Amino acid sequence: MNIHSSNRPHLFEPMTIKSVTLRNRIGVSPMCEYSSVDGAATEWHLVHLGSRAVGGAGLVVAEASAVSPAGRITPGDAGIWADKHVEPVARINRFIKEHGAVPGIQIAHAGRKASAARPWEGGAHLADDAGGWPIIAPSALAFGGELTKVPRAMSLADIARVQGEFVAAAERSLAAGCEWLELHAAHGYLVHEFLSPISNQRTDGYGGSFENRVRFLLETTRAVRAVWPERLPLAVRISCTDWVAGGWDIEQSVELARRLKAEGVDLVDCSSGGTVPDAQIPAGPGYQVPFAERIRREAGIATAAVGGITEPTHADEIIRNGRADLVLLAQEFLREPYWPRLAARALGRKDEVSGPVQYRRAW
Repeated sequence: MNIHSSNRPHLFEPMTIKSVTLRNRIGVSPMCEYSSVDGAATEWHLVHLGSRAVGGAGLVVAEASAVSPAGRITPGDAGIWADKHVEPVARINRFIKEHGAVPGIQIAHAGRKASAARPWEGGAHLADDAGGWPIIAPSALAFGGELTKVPRAMSLADIARVQGEFVAAAERSLAAGCEWLELHAAHGYLVHEFLSPISNQRTDGYGGSFENRVRFLLETTRAVRAVWPERLPLAVRISCTDWVAGGWDIEQSVELARRLKAEGVDLVDCSSGGTVPDAQIPAGPGYQVPFAERIRREAGIATAAVGGITEPTHADEIIRNGRADLVLLAQEFLREPYWPRLAARALGRKDEVSGPVQYRRAW
């Protein structure tokens, strides 16, 4: 894929990476629903994800799916750590494909942010005797705020075990028919905790220097890429900045993206924040787009822009001006599952989003 092509695409132009073609440049960002049962997807997930495929998205990425029970954010998190999780995901993926979208999944470990209550139940850490569980992280440092548990610092054996869990999760994702895999290395969860000097105070080969802090992610990526077919895209979501002085920043993100590309990563999903509870984040329309633009330009890798993208003209501008290759919508898709249809009408391209035959008379 030539990301520096002079023939600039638009929002509704197909995008091909490896053997996978998205019908447009609009994707559903992974969004936790906290509605799984022991990690298994339910009818809620079928309707939630399926309706966005029916609505015209090119890519539908299932929420952060834990690679182990201890890697869940909450007891209601999705999981892909057991074989019993495969068929519920496969059912959803079959429906997504039937309606023209590409099914993806994000695999994750929550690290020191694990063992928390669902957001609508307060979101605080759960005591081990109240439905919670012991947590691990690169260093024995609590996140803060309502997440007060102090994690156990990971041993080298822990690191190897968790990396193996990511590999097994990738294999199950493939068995479930996922055609797009994203590693979650953002938002203050485990992989990001290794990257940021704020959360990583190790003194061994996984802490200290930039080289050491990126080691966990690069090793994990290499191991996952070895089992994830070359014909299918591999993406990594990163927080491009912690928004905190002395933390992870965009300069480190650019260099990380170069190294991820060398490990066979096809796209970097550019988010930000999540390392500390009190970061001052200047959220607004497209506030993270400059990160995607800079990584795309300086690292020579495809990027996805996410965060505050709600207007069709804005999304189209991002693609037309080469600021990112893909736009991912989150909350806007919760408000409007048929956003691609509305965007196509707003941009004078209504014929480029064909609705399901059952709805065609009203489309």
